Amino acid sequence: MSSHLVAGIETGGTKILAKICSLDGGVVAEGRWETGSADEAASDLMQFLTGLPADSQLSGVGMAAFGPLVVDPSSPDFGTMLATTKPGWTGSNLRGALAERLGVPVTVDTDVNVAAIAEQRLGAGRGLTSVAYVTVGTGIGCGLAIDGRSLKGALHSEAGHLPIIRLPGDDFCSVCSFHPHCAEGLASGPAVRLRLGEGRDLSDDPATLELVADYLGQLGASLVMAWSPHRIVWGGGVVTASDLVPQIERKLVAALGGYGAGRAVTQPGFCAPAKLENAGLEGALLMARQLAAA
Repeated sequence: MSSHLVAGIETGGTKILAKICSLDGGVVAEGRWETGSADEAASDLMQFLTGLPADSQLSGVGMAAFGPLVVDPSSPDFGTMLATTKPGWTGSNLRGALAERLGVPVTVDTDVNVAAIAEQRLGAGRGLTSVAYVTVGTGIGCGLAIDGRSLKGALHSEAGHLPIIRLPGDDFCSVCSFHPHCAEGLASGPAVRLRLGEGRDLSDDPATLELVADYLGQLGASLVMAWSPHRIVWGGGVVTASDLVPQIERKLVAALGGYGAGRAVTQPGFCAPAKLENAGLEGALLMARQLAAA
């Protein structure tokens, strides 16, 4: 009798991670590759996913992917990558290619949505009905998990591009080519590096740290107003490198101005640092197990 396995994949801007596990969570194999083109990714992953023990079979694959991409499972373009600056990815459909070649169900969602699912089930949002996840790194991405399912519709959340109010005297030129005043343009990793200069971090510049915390707090307040999550989990290099979460929480509460905040938001711990090292990969495995059980 063959054993059933599931696989999780996380595609990032610089690396691709994959893991094959048994249904009870035992790790069978792990892989890591630099992110090249979509065709290269498909080749690497097919070699990895087909190198299974003789007495086993793959029952489902979950993917956490960078975007923008089509995440509606009912769409004929499900999994198709939209216009992106990543060479060799625009118009590709890694999900579709793997599903066709493997002959097993493959599902995909954005990396932040999948991370929100994982943090809700296994990490900082455990036991809560709704959990928002925000990553602040090369860009700013936001996802929402409600009872183990992500928020998505015609496309997916791009809340990192929500506009924010600049602090007086901040004439920094946004790094976002689309928006002069969005959170990603003013407080993402590239923006922070340009604000600080080479060889410095936020701990070296209290004024810039305060400004970044304010902008991320404004973003968090917008998520509270729009999504009303029970908790916001914060990850990504900008947040973790400077232990920003307490400052973000303070600025978030101030940005709400007492309006509709509710008891949960004003209690310490509404904002929490991410607990999972690879939340996207762990969430992809959770989606794969759901496919296998269907």
